[in-house]
Amino acid sequence: MADNRTKLFEEAPIPKAVMTLAIPTIFSCLVSVLYSLADTYFVGMLNNPVQTTAVTLASPMLLAFNAVNNLFGVGSSSMMSRALGRGDMKTLRQSSAFGFYGAVICGVLYSVGSLLLRGPLLTLLGADSATAPVTGRYLMWTVCLGATPSILNVVMAYMIRSEGATLHASIGTMSGCFLNILLDPLFILPGGLNMGAEGAALATLISNCVAMLYFFGYLFFRRKTTCVCISPKEFTLRRPIVMGVCTVGVPASIQNLLNVVGQMLLNNLTSAYGPQALAAMGIAFRVAKVPMYISNGISQGVMPLVGYTYAAGLIGRMKKALAFTAKLAVSILLVLAVCCCLFSPFIIGAFIDDAQTVAYGSSFLSGMALSIPFMSMDFLAVGVFQAVGKGSLSLMMAIVRKIVLEIPAMNLLNYFWPLYGLSCAQLVAEVGACAIGGMLLLRLIRQIERRAKPRDAA
Repeated sequence: MADNRTKLFEEAPIPKAVMTLAIPTIFSCLVSVLYSLADTYFVGMLNNPVQTTAVTLASPMLLAFNAVNNLFGVGSSSMMSRALGRGDMKTLRQSSAFGFYGAVICGVLYSVGSLLLRGPLLTLLGADSATAPVTGRYLMWTVCLGATPSILNVVMAYMIRSEGATLHASIGTMSGCFLNILLDPLFILPGGLNMGAEGAALATLISNCVAMLYFFGYLFFRRKTTCVCISPKEFTLRRPIVMGVCTVGVPASIQNLLNVVGQMLLNNLTSAYGPQALAAMGIAFRVAKVPMYISNGISQGVMPLVGYTYAAGLIGRMKKALAFTAKLAVSILLVLAVCCCLFSPFIIGAFIDDAQTVAYGSSFLSGMALSIPFMSMDFLAVGVFQAVGKGSLSLMMAIVRKIVLEIPAMNLLNYFWPLYGLSCAQLVAEVGACAIGGMLLLRLIRQIERRAKPRDAA
Protein backbone atom coordinates (compact mmCIF):
# COMPACT_ATOMS: atom_id res chain seq x y z
CA MET A 1 0.00 0.00 0.00
CA ALA A 2 2.89 2.36 0.74
CA ASP A 3 4.27 1.69 -2.74
CA ASN A 4 0.91 2.52 -4.30
CA ARG A 5 0.79 5.81 -2.40
CA THR A 6 4.30 6.67 -3.53
CA LYS A 7 3.45 5.91 -7.15
CA LEU A 8 0.33 8.06 -7.02
CA PHE A 9 2.07 11.03 -5.43
CA GLU A 10 5.39 10.80 -7.29
CA GLU A 11 4.98 8.91 -10.56
CA ALA A 12 1.41 8.93 -11.86
CA PRO A 13 0.62 11.39 -14.70
CA ILE A 14 -0.62 14.69 -13.26
CA PRO A 15 -4.19 14.43 -14.66
CA LYS A 16 -4.51 10.88 -13.31
CA ALA A 17 -3.10 11.79 -9.89
CA VAL A 18 -5.34 14.87 -9.54
CA MET A 19 -8.47 13.10 -10.76
CA THR A 20 -7.81 10.03 -8.59
CA LEU A 21 -7.66 12.24 -5.52
CA ALA A 22 -10.21 14.89 -6.48
CA ILE A 23 -13.10 12.93 -8.02
CA PRO A 24 -13.95 10.85 -4.90
CA THR A 25 -13.61 13.98 -2.77
CA ILE A 26 -15.91 15.94 -5.07
CA PHE A 27 -18.51 13.18 -4.95
CA SER A 28 -18.17 13.02 -1.18
CA CYS A 29 -18.72 16.78 -0.89
CA LEU A 30 -21.58 16.66 -3.38
CA VAL A 31 -23.38 13.89 -1.54
CA SER A 32 -22.90 15.82 1.70
CA VAL A 33 -24.67 18.85 0.27
CA LEU A 34 -27.25 16.60 -1.40
CA TYR A 35 -28.43 15.30 1.94
CA SER A 36 -28.70 18.90 3.14
CA LEU A 37 -30.78 19.60 0.04
CA ALA A 38 -32.79 16.43 0.68
CA ASP A 39 -33.73 17.75 4.12
CA THR A 40 -34.84 21.02 2.52
CA TYR A 41 -36.66 19.19 -0.30
CA PHE A 42 -38.68 16.82 1.87
CA VAL A 43 -39.42 19.44 4.53
CA GLY A 44 -40.43 21.77 1.68
CA MET A 45 -42.96 19.15 0.52
CA LEU A 46 -44.94 19.97 3.65
CA ASN A 47 -45.48 23.47 2.12
CA ASN A 48 -45.04 24.94 5.58
CA PRO A 49 -42.61 27.92 5.59
CA VAL A 50 -42.20 27.60 9.38
CA GLN A 51 -40.82 24.06 9.03
CA THR A 52 -38.47 25.12 6.21
CA THR A 53 -37.42 28.21 8.17
CA ALA A 54 -36.52 26.04 11.19
CA VAL A 55 -34.00 24.10 9.05
CA THR A 56 -32.58 27.39 7.76
CA LEU A 57 -32.26 28.89 11.25
CA ALA A 58 -30.52 25.79 12.63
CA SER A 59 -27.99 25.60 9.80
CA PRO A 60 -25.38 27.94 11.41
CA MET A 61 -25.09 25.51 14.33
CA LEU A 62 -24.37 22.67 11.90
CA LEU A 63 -22.01 24.87 9.92
CA ALA A 64 -20.13 25.49 13.17
CA PHE A 65 -19.21 21.79 13.19
CA ASN A 66 -16.83 22.68 10.38
CA ALA A 67 -14.79 24.78 12.80
CA VAL A 68 -13.94 21.60 14.70
CA ASN A 69 -13.73 19.55 11.50
CA ASN A 70 -11.16 21.93 10.08
CA LEU A 71 -9.22 22.35 13.30
CA PHE A 72 -8.56 18.63 13.64
CA GLY A 73 -9.38 17.33 10.15
CA VAL A 74 -7.57 19.84 7.95
CA GLY A 75 -4.85 20.45 10.55
CA SER A 76 -3.97 16.80 11.17
CA SER A 77 -4.33 15.71 7.52
CA SER A 78 -1.97 18.48 6.40
CA MET A 79 0.58 17.32 8.98
CA MET A 80 0.09 13.70 7.92
CA SER A 81 0.60 14.34 4.19
CA ARG A 82 3.76 16.34 4.78
CA ALA A 83 5.08 13.73 7.24
CA LEU A 84 4.39 11.03 4.66
CA GLY A 85 6.35 13.01 2.07
CA ARG A 86 9.32 13.21 4.47
CA GLY A 87 8.98 9.56 5.52
CA ASP A 88 8.39 10.61 9.16
CA MET A 89 5.99 7.87 10.31
CA LYS A 90 6.15 8.78 14.02
CA THR A 91 4.86 12.29 13.36
CA LEU A 92 2.22 10.86 11.05
CA ARG A 93 0.86 8.51 13.75
CA GLN A 94 0.95 11.09 16.52
CA SER A 95 -0.71 13.84 14.48
CA SER A 96 -3.56 11.51 13.48
CA ALA A 97 -4.11 10.38 17.09
CA PHE A 98 -4.09 14.00 18.27
CA GLY A 99 -6.63 14.93 15.59
CA PHE A 100 -8.94 12.04 16.48
CA TYR A 101 -9.06 12.54 20.24
CA GLY A 102 -9.19 16.31 19.91
CA ALA A 103 -12.29 15.91 17.72
CA VAL A 104 -13.94 13.59 20.26
CA ILE A 105 -13.36 15.99 23.16
CA CYS A 106 -14.56 19.05 21.25
CA GLY A 107 -17.63 17.21 19.94
CA VAL A 108 -18.71 16.28 23.47
CA LEU A 109 -18.12 19.82 24.75
CA TYR A 110 -20.08 21.29 21.82
CA SER A 111 -23.03 19.02 22.58
CA VAL A 112 -23.07 19.82 26.29
CA GLY A 113 -22.71 23.56 25.69
CA SER A 114 -25.51 23.59 23.11
CA LEU A 115 -27.83 21.73 25.47
CA LEU A 116 -27.17 24.06 28.40
CA LEU A 117 -27.48 27.23 26.31
CA ARG A 118 -30.28 26.15 23.97
CA GLY A 119 -32.62 29.03 24.91
CA PRO A 120 -30.15 31.88 24.27
CA LEU A 121 -28.90 30.10 21.14
CA LEU A 122 -32.39 30.02 19.62
CA THR A 123 -32.70 33.78 20.16
CA LEU A 124 -29.25 34.36 18.68
CA LEU A 125 -30.16 32.26 15.62
CA GLY A 126 -33.14 34.51 14.93
CA ALA A 127 -35.96 32.17 16.02
CA ASP A 128 -39.24 33.70 17.15
CA SER A 129 -42.26 32.30 18.98
CA ALA A 130 -43.45 30.49 15.83
CA THR A 131 -40.15 28.93 14.77
CA ALA A 132 -38.37 28.37 18.12
CA PRO A 133 -40.12 25.09 19.09
CA VAL A 134 -39.41 23.40 15.74
CA THR A 135 -35.86 24.76 15.56
CA GLY A 136 -35.19 23.59 19.13
CA ARG A 137 -36.30 20.02 18.35
CA TYR A 138 -34.18 20.02 15.19
CA LEU A 139 -31.12 21.11 17.19
CA MET A 140 -31.70 18.47 19.86
CA TRP A 141 -31.10 15.61 17.40
CA THR A 142 -28.47 17.17 15.16
CA VAL A 143 -26.38 19.07 17.71
CA CYS A 144 -27.09 18.11 21.31
CA LEU A 145 -27.00 14.39 20.47
CA GLY A 146 -25.33 14.34 17.08
CA ALA A 147 -22.30 16.63 17.28
CA THR A 148 -19.67 13.98 18.04
CA PRO A 149 -20.60 11.43 15.32
CA SER A 150 -21.02 14.23 12.79
CA ILE A 151 -17.58 15.68 13.58
CA LEU A 152 -15.80 12.31 13.72
CA ASN A 153 -17.35 11.34 10.38
CA VAL A 154 -15.62 14.28 8.67
CA VAL A 155 -12.33 14.27 10.63
CA MET A 156 -11.68 10.58 9.97
CA ALA A 157 -12.46 11.09 6.27
CA TYR A 158 -9.83 13.85 6.16
CA MET A 159 -7.24 11.65 7.82
CA ILE A 160 -7.89 8.66 5.57
CA ARG A 161 -7.75 10.95 2.53
CA SER A 162 -4.35 12.27 3.61
CA GLU A 163 -2.67 8.94 2.79
CA GLY A 164 -4.28 8.85 -0.66
CA ALA A 165 -7.22 6.56 0.20
CA THR A 166 -9.76 9.04 -1.15
CA LEU A 167 -12.10 6.31 -2.38
CA HIS A 168 -12.61 4.83 1.07
CA ALA A 169 -12.95 8.30 2.60
CA SER A 170 -15.70 9.05 0.10
CA ILE A 171 -17.45 5.69 0.51
CA GLY A 172 -17.72 6.30 4.24
CA THR A 173 -19.12 9.79 3.81
CA MET A 174 -21.47 8.79 0.99
CA SER A 175 -22.84 5.75 2.84
CA GLY A 176 -24.15 7.99 5.58
CA CYS A 177 -25.47 10.56 3.12
CA PHE A 178 -27.38 8.03 1.02
CA LEU A 179 -28.90 6.54 4.17
CA ASN A 180 -29.98 10.05 5.22
CA ILE A 181 -31.72 10.59 1.88
CA LEU A 182 -33.51 7.23 2.20
CA LEU A 183 -34.66 7.94 5.76
CA ASP A 184 -35.82 11.53 5.14
CA PRO A 185 -39.21 10.76 3.52
CA LEU A 186 -39.88 8.03 6.08
CA PHE A 187 -39.28 10.34 9.04
CA ILE A 188 -40.51 13.69 7.64
CA LEU A 189 -43.66 13.12 5.57
CA PRO A 190 -47.22 12.37 6.73
CA GLY A 191 -47.07 8.98 4.99
CA GLY A 192 -44.26 7.98 7.38
CA LEU A 193 -43.57 9.08 10.93
CA ASN A 194 -44.78 12.64 10.14
CA MET A 195 -42.07 14.30 12.27
CA GLY A 196 -41.49 17.24 9.92
CA ALA A 197 -38.17 19.05 10.34
CA GLU A 198 -37.48 17.03 13.50
CA GLY A 199 -37.57 13.87 11.35
CA ALA A 200 -34.88 15.31 9.08
CA ALA A 201 -32.72 15.88 12.16
CA LEU A 202 -33.18 12.30 13.39
CA ALA A 203 -32.29 10.94 9.95
CA THR A 204 -29.12 13.05 9.99
CA LEU A 205 -28.10 11.68 13.39
CA ILE A 206 -28.57 8.05 12.32
CA SER A 207 -26.72 8.51 9.02
CA ASN A 208 -23.73 10.16 10.71
CA CYS A 209 -23.48 7.28 13.18
CA VAL A 210 -23.45 4.78 10.29
CA ALA A 211 -20.72 6.70 8.45
CA MET A 212 -18.64 6.88 11.62
CA LEU A 213 -18.93 3.11 12.07
CA TYR A 214 -17.72 2.59 8.49
CA PHE A 215 -14.54 4.53 9.24
CA PHE A 216 -13.93 2.56 12.43
CA GLY A 217 -14.36 -0.60 10.39
CA TYR A 218 -11.89 0.64 7.78
CA LEU A 219 -9.26 1.40 10.41
CA PHE A 220 -9.78 -2.01 12.05
CA PHE A 221 -9.52 -4.09 8.88
CA ARG A 222 -6.62 -2.00 7.46
CA ARG A 223 -4.81 -1.66 10.79
CA LYS A 224 -1.68 -3.39 9.43
CA THR A 225 -1.35 -1.17 6.35
CA THR A 226 -2.99 2.19 7.09
CA CYS A 227 -0.92 5.10 8.36
CA VAL A 228 -3.91 6.53 10.26
CA CYS A 229 -3.55 5.78 13.96
CA ILE A 230 -6.14 6.35 16.70
CA SER A 231 -4.37 4.38 19.42
CA PRO A 232 -4.45 6.19 22.79
CA LYS A 233 -0.77 5.30 23.13
CA GLU A 234 0.07 7.62 20.22
CA PHE A 235 -1.91 10.55 21.61
CA THR A 236 0.48 13.26 22.70
CA LEU A 237 0.50 16.93 23.59
CA ARG A 238 4.07 17.43 22.44
CA ARG A 239 4.55 20.97 21.22
CA PRO A 240 5.63 20.06 17.64
CA ILE A 241 2.48 17.97 17.14
CA VAL A 242 0.04 20.40 18.74
CA MET A 243 1.54 23.42 17.01
CA GLY A 244 1.85 21.61 13.69
CA VAL A 245 -1.85 20.70 13.68
CA CYS A 246 -3.02 24.03 15.10
CA THR A 247 -0.91 26.18 12.77
CA VAL A 248 -3.08 24.97 9.90
CA GLY A 249 -6.19 23.89 11.80
CA VAL A 250 -6.87 27.04 13.84
CA PRO A 251 -6.97 29.40 10.82
CA ALA A 252 -9.19 26.88 9.00
CA SER A 253 -11.42 26.72 12.07
CA ILE A 254 -11.64 30.52 12.33
CA GLN A 255 -12.53 30.63 8.65
CA ASN A 256 -15.57 28.43 9.29
CA LEU A 257 -16.57 30.33 12.41
CA LEU A 258 -16.60 33.46 10.27
CA ASN A 259 -18.82 31.58 7.81
CA VAL A 260 -21.21 30.87 10.69
CA VAL A 261 -21.24 34.54 11.68
CA GLY A 262 -21.90 35.49 8.06
CA GLN A 263 -24.79 33.07 7.71
CA MET A 264 -26.33 34.13 11.02
CA LEU A 265 -26.16 37.76 9.89
CA LEU A 266 -27.69 36.82 6.54
CA ASN A 267 -30.53 34.96 8.28
CA ASN A 268 -31.19 37.81 10.70
CA LEU A 269 -31.22 40.46 7.95
CA THR A 270 -33.49 38.28 5.79
CA SER A 271 -35.88 37.42 8.64
CA ALA A 272 -36.99 41.07 8.75
CA TYR A 273 -38.78 40.44 5.44
CA GLY A 274 -40.85 37.50 6.70
CA PRO A 275 -40.73 33.68 6.79
CA GLN A 276 -41.19 33.31 3.02
CA ALA A 277 -38.12 35.42 2.28
CA LEU A 278 -36.11 33.53 4.90
CA ALA A 279 -37.23 30.14 3.59
CA ALA A 280 -36.32 31.24 0.05
CA MET A 281 -32.89 32.45 1.15
CA GLY A 282 -32.29 29.14 2.92
CA ILE A 283 -33.17 27.15 -0.21
CA ALA A 284 -31.09 29.38 -2.51
CA PHE A 285 -28.15 29.22 -0.11
CA ARG A 286 -28.25 25.42 -0.02
CA VAL A 287 -28.45 25.17 -3.81
CA ALA A 288 -25.52 27.59 -4.16
CA LYS A 289 -23.55 25.32 -1.83
CA VAL A 290 -23.42 22.68 -4.60
CA PRO A 291 -20.80 24.52 -6.71
CA MET A 292 -19.14 25.73 -3.52
CA TYR A 293 -18.74 22.14 -2.32
CA ILE A 294 -17.48 21.05 -5.73
CA SER A 295 -14.82 23.75 -5.63
CA ASN A 296 -13.97 22.80 -2.07
CA GLY A 297 -13.85 19.12 -3.04
CA ILE A 298 -11.35 19.84 -5.81
CA SER A 299 -9.08 21.89 -3.56
CA GLN A 300 -9.34 19.48 -0.60
CA GLY A 301 -8.85 16.47 -2.86
CA VAL A 302 -5.60 17.79 -4.29
CA MET A 303 -4.27 18.82 -0.84
CA PRO A 304 -2.52 15.48 -0.10
CA LEU A 305 -0.71 15.65 -3.45
CA VAL A 306 0.36 19.27 -2.85
CA GLY A 307 1.46 18.58 0.73
CA TYR A 308 3.39 15.44 -0.25
CA THR A 309 5.17 16.97 -3.26
CA TYR A 310 6.01 20.12 -1.27
CA ALA A 311 7.56 18.11 1.59
CA ALA A 312 9.33 15.72 -0.80
CA GLY A 313 10.83 18.59 -2.82
CA LEU A 314 8.92 17.77 -6.03
CA ILE A 315 8.24 21.44 -6.75
CA GLY A 316 7.87 21.10 -10.52
CA ARG A 317 5.28 18.35 -10.06
CA MET A 318 3.45 20.45 -7.49
CA LYS A 319 3.20 23.40 -9.94
CA LYS A 320 1.89 21.17 -12.74
CA ALA A 321 -0.73 19.72 -10.40
CA LEU A 322 -1.88 23.22 -9.39
CA ALA A 323 -2.10 24.42 -13.01
CA PHE A 324 -4.21 21.40 -14.02
CA THR A 325 -6.43 21.75 -10.95
CA ALA A 326 -7.07 25.45 -11.62
CA LYS A 327 -8.17 24.77 -15.22
CA LEU A 328 -10.44 21.93 -14.05
CA ALA A 329 -12.08 24.01 -11.32
CA VAL A 330 -12.72 27.08 -13.49
CA SER A 331 -14.29 25.00 -16.28
CA ILE A 332 -16.68 23.17 -13.97
CA LEU A 333 -17.75 26.26 -12.01
CA LEU A 334 -18.45 28.31 -15.14
CA VAL A 335 -20.87 25.66 -16.37
CA LEU A 336 -22.61 25.49 -12.97
CA ALA A 337 -22.92 29.29 -12.77
CA VAL A 338 -24.67 29.43 -16.14
CA CYS A 339 -27.04 26.61 -15.14
CA CYS A 340 -27.99 28.32 -11.86
CA CYS A 341 -28.74 31.60 -13.68
CA LEU A 342 -30.78 30.04 -16.48
CA PHE A 343 -32.80 27.54 -14.46
CA SER A 344 -33.18 29.27 -11.08
CA PRO A 345 -37.04 29.32 -11.09
CA PHE A 346 -37.19 25.60 -11.84
CA ILE A 347 -34.53 24.76 -9.27
CA ILE A 348 -36.20 26.69 -6.43
CA GLY A 349 -39.64 25.44 -7.49
CA ALA A 350 -38.46 21.86 -7.01
CA PHE A 351 -38.07 22.49 -3.29
CA ILE A 352 -41.28 24.29 -2.35
CA ASP A 353 -44.68 24.93 -3.93
CA ASP A 354 -45.21 28.52 -2.84
CA ALA A 355 -45.24 31.21 -5.55
CA GLN A 356 -43.81 34.04 -3.43
CA THR A 357 -41.07 31.85 -1.97
CA VAL A 358 -40.11 30.65 -5.45
CA ALA A 359 -40.00 34.22 -6.75
CA TYR A 360 -37.73 35.31 -3.91
CA GLY A 361 -35.53 32.23 -4.20
CA SER A 362 -35.10 32.52 -7.96
CA SER A 363 -33.80 36.06 -7.62
CA PHE A 364 -31.53 35.12 -4.71
CA LEU A 365 -30.03 32.14 -6.56
CA SER A 366 -29.34 34.22 -9.67
CA GLY A 367 -27.46 36.76 -7.55
CA MET A 368 -25.44 34.06 -5.79
CA ALA A 369 -24.62 32.36 -9.10
CA LEU A 370 -22.61 35.37 -10.25
CA SER A 371 -19.98 34.62 -7.60
CA ILE A 372 -19.53 30.94 -8.52
CA PRO A 373 -16.73 31.21 -11.15
CA PHE A 374 -14.54 33.22 -8.75
CA MET A 375 -14.62 30.48 -6.10
CA SER A 376 -12.08 28.39 -8.00
CA MET A 377 -9.02 30.52 -7.22
CA ASP A 378 -10.27 31.41 -3.73
CA PHE A 379 -10.69 27.77 -2.66
CA LEU A 380 -7.59 26.53 -4.48
CA ALA A 381 -5.38 29.17 -2.86
CA VAL A 382 -6.68 28.35 0.62
CA GLY A 383 -6.21 24.61 -0.04
CA VAL A 384 -2.58 25.15 -1.05
CA PHE A 385 -1.87 27.35 1.97
CA GLN A 386 -3.27 24.63 4.24
CA ALA A 387 -1.40 21.83 2.44
CA VAL A 388 2.03 23.45 2.83
CA GLY A 389 1.43 24.56 6.43
CA LYS A 390 0.93 28.29 5.75
CA GLY A 391 -2.02 28.74 8.09
CA SER A 392 -1.43 32.48 8.45
CA LEU A 393 -2.16 33.00 4.74
CA SER A 394 -5.41 31.02 4.90
CA LEU A 395 -6.41 33.05 7.98
CA MET A 396 -5.70 36.27 6.10
CA MET A 397 -7.93 35.06 3.27
CA ALA A 398 -10.75 34.25 5.70
CA ILE A 399 -10.58 37.68 7.35
CA VAL A 400 -10.50 39.53 4.04
CA ARG A 401 -13.31 37.45 2.57
CA LYS A 402 -15.75 37.71 5.48
CA ILE A 403 -14.87 40.67 7.70
CA VAL A 404 -13.44 43.08 5.13
CA LEU A 405 -15.66 42.23 2.15
CA GLU A 406 -18.78 40.10 2.63
CA ILE A 407 -20.23 41.32 5.93
CA PRO A 408 -19.89 45.05 5.10
CA ALA A 409 -21.25 44.35 1.60
CA MET A 410 -24.25 42.57 3.12
CA ASN A 411 -25.21 45.61 5.18
CA LEU A 412 -24.54 48.17 2.43
CA LEU A 413 -26.33 46.26 -0.33
CA ASN A 414 -29.30 45.57 1.94
CA TYR A 415 -29.50 49.30 2.68
CA PHE A 416 -29.38 50.43 -0.95
CA TRP A 417 -31.23 47.41 -2.44
CA PRO A 418 -33.38 45.97 0.38
CA LEU A 419 -33.49 42.18 0.61
CA TYR A 420 -32.35 41.44 -2.96
CA GLY A 421 -28.96 43.04 -2.41
CA LEU A 422 -28.16 40.41 0.26
CA SER A 423 -27.68 37.70 -2.35
CA CYS A 424 -25.05 39.77 -4.18
CA ALA A 425 -22.76 40.24 -1.17
CA GLN A 426 -21.09 36.91 -1.92
CA LEU A 427 -20.10 38.22 -5.36
CA VAL A 428 -18.19 41.11 -3.76
CA ALA A 429 -16.43 38.69 -1.41
CA GLU A 430 -15.48 36.12 -4.05
CA VAL A 431 -14.15 38.64 -6.58
CA GLY A 432 -11.93 40.23 -3.93
CA ALA A 433 -10.82 36.89 -2.48
CA CYS A 434 -10.08 35.52 -5.96
CA ALA A 435 -7.79 38.45 -6.78
CA ILE A 436 -6.00 38.45 -3.42
CA GLY A 437 -5.73 34.64 -3.26
CA GLY A 438 -4.26 34.49 -6.76
CA MET A 439 -1.59 37.06 -5.94
CA LEU A 440 -0.67 35.39 -2.64
CA LEU A 441 -0.51 31.98 -4.30
CA LEU A 442 1.84 33.16 -7.05
CA ARG A 443 4.07 34.86 -4.48
CA LEU A 444 4.16 31.72 -2.33
CA ILE A 445 5.15 29.52 -5.28
CA ARG A 446 8.00 31.89 -6.17
CA GLN A 447 9.21 31.80 -2.54
CA ILE A 448 9.10 28.00 -2.49
CA GLU A 449 11.09 27.83 -5.72
CA ARG A 450 13.78 30.17 -4.36
CA ARG A 451 14.20 28.36 -1.04
CA ALA A 452 13.76 24.72 -2.05
CA LYS A 453 16.24 22.34 -3.60
CA PRO A 454 13.71 20.24 -5.47
CA ARG A 455 14.33 16.66 -6.51
CA ASP A 456 12.30 17.42 -9.60
CA ALA A 457 12.64 20.87 -11.14
CA ALA A 458 10.80 19.92 -14.32
